[in-house]
Amino acid sequence: MDTALYPEATPEIAKKREQLAHETLTAWRAFSRQAFADGALPSKTKELIAVAVAHVTQCPYCIRFHTKGARAKGASDNEIMEAIWVAAEMRAGAAVAHSALAIDAMKESAPSK
Repeated sequence: MDTALYPEATPEIAKKREQLAHETLTAWRAFSRQAFADGALPSKTKELIAVAVAHVTQCPYCIRFHTKGARAKGASDNEIMEAIWVAAEMRAGAAVAHSALAIDAMKESAPSK
């Protein structure tokens, strides 16, 4: 990981995060455990969703963490890669869908010369 842009997640950073906002971090951890627990969706599926979302949000920490989490829940390399391709399609699809905004704006303004 590019440590100039993304420092390595260290115990020191984790300790400082906890010192700065202990109650909030505790609540977030409880929420996270609940969100990823088996429910209507199995936890493996939730981890695959997280891998996809991590790629859309482009969070390198999340990509690493949830890829390892998906593997721990039994996801295959093919399932992980397929989740990433779904994320890529959704991100590209959003760009195409949002072209409606540009097309609408083009109607409202004169072409530049």
